[in-house]
Amino acid sequence: MSVTGVMGEERDDFSRAESRQIRQRSIALLSSLLRPLWGRVTVTALVVVLSTAAQVVGPALIAIGIDNGLPAALNADWMPLWLTVAGYLAAGIMGAVLISSYTVMSARISQAILLDLRKRVFLHTQRLSLDFHENYTSGRIIARQTSDLDSIRELLDSGINQLVRGGLYMGFITVAMFLVDWVSGLLLLIALVPLAVLFRWFQRRSQAGFRRTRVASARLIVKFVETMTGIRAVKAFRTEKRNEEVFGEHVEEYRDANAKVIQLFGTFEPGLILLGNVTLAALLLVGGLRVADGQLAIGALLAVLLYSRQFFAPVEELAMFYNSYQSAAAALEKISGVLEERPSVQDPTTPIDLWQAKGGVGFDGVEFAYTEDRVVLPSFDLQIPAGQTIALVGSTGAGKSTLAKLISRFYDPTQGRVSLDGVDLRRLHPKDLRRAIVMVTQEAYLFSGTVGGNIALGKPDATRDEIVAAAKAVGAHDFIERLPDGYETDVNKRGGRVSAGQRQLISFARAFLADPVVLILDEATASLDIPSERLVQEGLQTLLADRTAVIIAHRLSTVAIADRVLVMEHGRIVEDGAPEELIAGTGSFARMHAAWRDSLV
Repeated sequence: MSVTGVMGEERDDFSRAESRQIRQRSIALLSSLLRPLWGRVTVTALVVVLSTAAQVVGPALIAIGIDNGLPAALNADWMPLWLTVAGYLAAGIMGAVLISSYTVMSARISQAILLDLRKRVFLHTQRLSLDFHENYTSGRIIARQTSDLDSIRELLDSGINQLVRGGLYMGFITVAMFLVDWVSGLLLLIALVPLAVLFRWFQRRSQAGFRRTRVASARLIVKFVETMTGIRAVKAFRTEKRNEEVFGEHVEEYRDANAKVIQLFGTFEPGLILLGNVTLAALLLVGGLRVADGQLAIGALLAVLLYSRQFFAPVEELAMFYNSYQSAAAALEKISGVLEERPSVQDPTTPIDLWQAKGGVGFDGVEFAYTEDRVVLPSFDLQIPAGQTIALVGSTGAGKSTLAKLISRFYDPTQGRVSLDGVDLRRLHPKDLRRAIVMVTQEAYLFSGTVGGNIALGKPDATRDEIVAAAKAVGAHDFIERLPDGYETDVNKRGGRVSAGQRQLISFARAFLADPVVLILDEATASLDIPSERLVQEGLQTLLADRTAVIIAHRLSTVAIADRVLVMEHGRIVEDGAPEELIAGTGSFARMHAAWRDSLV
């Protein structure tokens, strides 16, 4: 399923075929979650059957006590009455014990399912390719892990309990009523007809309603996350008022969707109560007449009336289950859609190992397009010898970052091949690829934890000396030492905050510690001030030695350390040569360099 397809599931209108396909996918996911727990589910089901039977037997024992035990007691034979009372108490105690066991067992099953599902969503979204994350907003991913999983948790924790116990309760009561009095059983079956009609009416209307609430909830979360993530831009451009209006519209949409669902319950629940009372009245009328004619014992009538009240008591709980079910079903649809996504960049089935890569990179007849109408690289050829440092320059949209993403195998070419030491990246073992090629982007991201831990991300088993050496190499050691706890400073806590340039230096140290044979710097010096950039350039000249490097930069000062400069325009190389050679010429790079030099003056 494509990213576009998953995004499309944020709609609230589907064709019948689409709805059936989504429902089948959700059922398949639920089955895969239950399969490892099948033994526990079977035992739990047996326990709930026995506990429900113990609860249902009560009114029948009361009828026996009234119709048989009391007449015997009047004749000084107390044994039948005592046995009936003892049986009633034993059934109550057994029902309570079994219900307690069932509650614990079902809770363990639900927690196991949730644990499995949370891990699946996290691991799967982490494995998906970059194009998925560039199209599927972070707010929607957060909604999948939070509100959607919470809806499923509510269903598993209480909804299933209501369904199983309520459904069994109603089924056992129906059987018990036929055993006590078959005429009353028939009247109860007749009452099931309008009950089924009412349920069907509610089901059809609530399904669309709950889907609308999930869509509205997701939009609300997306807007909140985007606003908080981009709070600097919000403050800078004073968009608070506009965001307030848009967020208010989403809140209103969410409120209206919930209000329509509540209106459905406002009709459904009174309808259930009315149907239950009418049924009870009919049983009392017919049963009373039959008692007067001697066709039915008074105890049996009392049991029938008790069963009738108990029969409709779980119906409202089943309605609440349907509330939880619809919300969880809509959530499961979204989650199953994400889990059905497949990485566009697939791992090879028979990978080729490349333990000691040299760093030669090749583009052979490469074409690449993000979409059919957006071709970025048309028939591109390039050879980068091992150990060479090249600089890619050109206007925005020329294809420089795309080239870097293809080398890192964030994307695969539409046609042709990208190779490392002659091995197609699509056939290279993923571990060898990630060890050999590292990319540092302008968005220097620091994870929660210490500064040293963030540097060690490139080599988790690195020693403290190796971490410090990497920081010194890129000029980050001095400012790290000035932090409150040095390398142990928590980057998320007060006093541990670092500037954009300092974050970039930490990401440099992280990449250098990984020691790749191919290092890609995509606008990686853009956040550095001039003194920091000079420090980094000094470190780069040492650390890029004997290593293939691709530097993408608008700052031409960074280009000076390159062995070779490639000028790109519209996905093609228009100039290729040493920096001094191109500066001395009359081409695009010479003009760019002259303009940059004049700007310094």
